[in-house]
Amino acid sequence: MDTKVLSSGIHYPNLPESYIRPESERPRLSEVSECEDVPIIDLGSQDRTQIVQQIGEACRFYGFFQVINHGVGLEAMKEMEEVAHGFFKLPVEEKLKLYSEDPSKTMRLSTSFNVNKEKVHNWRDYLRLHCYPLDKYVPEWPSNPPSFKESVTKYCKVVRELGLRIQEYISESLGLEKDYIKNVLGEQGQHMAVNYYPPCPEPELTYGLPGHTDPNALTILLQDLHVSGLQVLKDGKWVAISPHPQAFVINIGDQLQALSNGLYKSVWHRAVVNVDKPRLSVASFLCPNDEALISPAKPLTQDGSNVIYRGYTYAEYYKKFWSRDLEQEHCLELFKNK
Repeated sequence: MDTKVLSSGIHYPNLPESYIRPESERPRLSEVSECEDVPIIDLGSQDRTQIVQQIGEACRFYGFFQVINHGVGLEAMKEMEEVAHGFFKLPVEEKLKLYSEDPSKTMRLSTSFNVNKEKVHNWRDYLRLHCYPLDKYVPEWPSNPPSFKESVTKYCKVVRELGLRIQEYISESLGLEKDYIKNVLGEQGQHMAVNYYPPCPEPELTYGLPGHTDPNALTILLQDLHVSGLQVLKDGKWVAISPHPQAFVINIGDQLQALSNGLYKSVWHRAVVNVDKPRLSVASFLCPNDEALISPAKPLTQDGSNVIYRGYTYAEYYKKFWSRDLEQEHCLELFKNK
């Protein structure tokens, strides 16, 4: 492959060698069924107790859920999708100016997951942005398409509000004060990954992203409405999550699993690709402050139950996460009390 990104306009009749998974690690797409009972939670409901209860159940049994009537305008979601598509349609030489394989960069276009560390690559390109505080990061964002900065800024603000609101519900569902999570995580960072999965000649042999959990606290995903690709691990089986119109998929990240003392699951999920259509998804991540000390919430272990995870700072966790290959054992395992 002579070009660094997949979204180069080159048509691949076959999957390049470096993307082919060993037989035992392939997605086995024919065995994946539709997830019939995805929790869909109406945040517009007047019944807060019910919202809190539904979110608690979803976090415990699924590790993810979809939200509707979430307060993010359709317009903002649409504009976000449009500028994202616009970006990936730019000429390849224009995009490559932003290309980097250094995960410590706060704005970069890259491909796969961690090109230098992995044995087999993933069929995706992604634009990674830091989004909070906005005045610090917006100046370095792409200025092409011309409306990019404005549309993404608008989107980041409303998604952050939504994420913080959901964290309050999650706090309450654990029987904690509604600000408990907010107080532990400190001034939260916010990142975004705009994922682009080009059409793939042999989807059976590769992934857009293999199974992983998210290292952050909470992920808010805007799915492509026309092309599905998100799958989650439920009761030991991979199931497909169809896009629900105007909904966000919310998933619990590793930090909330640790904070809930393992009660809530950081969900294993993956992205698969398809033959004839590109797929776009926009993942927004709320991340604890680097200095935040993460450990199981005291009130959850006062009854003498085992404290599963040792305390650690988010910076320590994040560094560990990015120094590994995505598919090694769950990074949280390394932080368990011996």
